[in-house]
Amino acid sequence: MHTTSDDTRRWTTRALLVDDDEPIRELLCGYLARFNIEAHGVADGVAMRRALESDSFDVVVLDLMLPGEDGLSLCRHLRAESDIPILMLTARCEPADRIIGLELGADDYMAKPFEPRELVARIQTILRRVRGGNLAGDDSSRGEPRAQVRFDQWRLDSVLRQLHAPDGLVVPLSNAEFRLLWVFLERPRRVLNRELLLDAARGRAIEAFDRSIDLLVSRLRQKLGDDPRSPRLIKTVRGEGYLFDVRDIA
Repeated sequence: MHTTSDDTRRWTTRALLVDDDEPIRELLCGYLARFNIEAHGVADGVAMRRALESDSFDVVVLDLMLPGEDGLSLCRHLRAESDIPILMLTARCEPADRIIGLELGADDYMAKPFEPRELVARIQTILRRVRGGNLAGDDSSRGEPRAQVRFDQWRLDSVLRQLHAPDGLVVPLSNAEFRLLWVFLERPRRVLNRELLLDAARGRAIEAFDRSIDLLVSRLRQKLGDDPRSPRLIKTVRGEGYLFDVRDIA
């Protein structure tokens, strides 16, 4: 359903909600409207693709368990086609489901059942990270981010969010991978703990037992060709976190 208003100027965010439970869709669309989020609800992947072809959205809220093509498959499709932020919903609490979703490029996840207000907060936080210039959340950073950052023969385009390898090839990055790399580039040669990295890279409050940042670091190492057994760029500092050991940043 579309939430509508005579005063369309009040909408600040447009969300596509993909969930096969119609009462939940209607409830969430109505609730999100209270926070200036215009939500459009669809039941499956076919309707999701149709909506994305005919309209534009700022974020996709994607349920894991869907009829036909499931949420993981749709997440893979979305990430191959665009860098639109993806927030996954799951009624299953298996860590493997969350890990697979992150590997496929989801920006965040929420376990069902949840409070609608938390969904609003997650959406707002994701979009602040995507739209904001200071991706690391460092109060000491000043001004707009540089459009091009070079390090160790690599080049990161912060506008197009593209990583260029030393041989010139473009290495695709998910939103989370891009933000994690940007955090490292803003704080080179400093030990950064997991809580800071995960909060900056994925924009959510970390749980004490959550080791998702290790997965994100592993994915980024792979993209950078950094040997996990003897990493040269992203080094593990046992018991403390990670250090981005690069000295040539321009």
